[in-house]
Amino acid sequence: MRRGNLFVLSAPSGAGKSSVLSSLIEMEKTITTSVSHTTREPRGSEKNGLDYYFISRSRFLEMAENDEFLEFAEVFGNLYGTSKRAIAEQQEKGLDVILEIDWQGATQLMALDSDITSIFLLPPSLSDLEARLQKRGQDSQESINRRLAQAEDDIRQSANYQHVLTNNILEETRDQLFSIIKNRSKK
Repeated sequence: MRRGNLFVLSAPSGAGKSSVLSSLIEMEKTITTSVSHTTREPRGSEKNGLDYYFISRSRFLEMAENDEFLEFAEVFGNLYGTSKRAIAEQQEKGLDVILEIDWQGATQLMALDSDITSIFLLPPSLSDLEARLQKRGQDSQESINRRLAQAEDDIRQSANYQHVLTNNILEETRDQLFSIIKNRSKK
């Protein structure tokens, strides 16, 4: 059995990463995402172990100290990290694993492993991004403004990625992402 490949997918908050990935995984069972650990509180209907592993800041720092994360970063005051063990287990099963992480974590991984395929997902425009953030209804206007300011910084990081996709139409973006993964898996 072949070992699965590792992919990094980054995007500004609200660009549609989760929607694109959910659609892709529903379509293709040989692709999976990692479930990150985070110190933030669950939003809406998020479930522990499915969307994230919600843990305390002290537990997160303990895991980081014990070198249990492949990468970790602080985003909007919360810590996020990817478990080394969980990723290795998925790859050993032959699954291609997509890490849905911000550019800070992606930069760490790309520096450590040149075999990672990196993909950045752009919103069609900043005004579209703002509309998506407002439609989610999860954030205050102050939080949305902070996310938009951060998005401009995030978008500048896209130049460091191997592939850049614009998320205009979910199905088209999903198919483009699938093509990148399948082309990588053939190598």
